Amino acid sequence: MTDLNGKIAIVTGGASGIGLATVKAFVEKGAKVVISDYNVEAGKAVEKELKEQGADVLFIQVDAGNEESVANLVSETVKHYGRLDVMVNNAGVGTLSETHQLSYEDYHKVIRVNQDGVFFGIKYAIREMLKTGGGAIVNTSSILGSVGEPGAFAYNASKGAVNLMTKSAALQYASKNIRVNAVAPGYIETGMVNKEALGEFYDGLVARHPVGRLGQPEEVAHAIVFLVENDFVTGTTVLVDGGYTAQ
Repeated sequence: MTDLNGKIAIVTGGASGIGLATVKAFVEKGAKVVISDYNVEAGKAVEKELKEQGADVLFIQVDAGNEESVANLVSETVKHYGRLDVMVNNAGVGTLSETHQLSYEDYHKVIRVNQDGVFFGIKYAIREMLKTGGGAIVNTSSILGSVGEPGAFAYNASKGAVNLMTKSAALQYASKNIRVNAVAPGYIETGMVNKEALGEFYDGLVARHPVGRLGQPEEVAHAIVFLVENDFVTGTTVLVDGGYTAQ
């Protein structure tokens, strides 16, 4: 089992939602964590809060869909902490639209962050992990990487790609002691997905989950910690979805 105490981890999209819950879960395990997010104000606020609680954390802004930005994120992490042990490619965006009216620009905005961003994160994390004898990578996928959703054409495409990118990288680097897995959440209670924001649609969304509720960010973070700690798991996508895809 991998002991997270003292490990160096990057979490993209780490200033809110699942990313923030993951940052906190890693800190509780004794890891040193780079909080990486496009939102500078939110990222710095999280950094300040956790440092005041005694955590060893650092905020670095990133545009996950920009290769130079991700390369800089990894480079600055190694410059500050000396190595990289864990990479969580969590940053993501979504859009809903009629596929026949979806522009390439809007389609590619989703692909750029959700798919290209995972590619860049895997690429530059592995470069560092090869130097230090291994590591663990976890990519945030979605139930919509396994099942379709009307109006979510680009998001479905990006998350389906993440699942197979995960398998491909896991197979290629298993012999190098680098494990690559993914976590696939169902609908999770966040700032944008809650009863107040969704109104009448909220109850219908809840009804899709056999457990009778939406998930919590901490429940997904728990799965991410498991994927990092368990040394015999690689190339898999763990569904954390309240039974959504069992139907």
